[in-house]
Amino acid sequence: MRDFHYALQMSSQKNESADLVKNSVLYKEFLAEREEILRHKWIESEKVGQDIGFERALLEWIVKYRSAWRTNRTRQVKA
Repeated sequence: MRDFHYALQMSSQKNESADLVKNSVLYKEFLAEREEILRHKWIESEKVGQDIGFERALLEWIVKYRSAWRTNRTRQVKA
């Protein structure tokens, strides 16, 4: 019985930690950036007629678009 209560307590703590992460600003920004990278990957893959892969899309997006995206994102969050 003691092990069961310990397992419940650990499960509850894991759920609280997961909720804390999911609600954090940092995690939300990560998800927003990831969505933009995936969008870039899709667009560029369509242009060349084959999958360019996540790593290439990530690097291209960072070099070409991240700075402007961050600036616009910061303005949107403040508004």
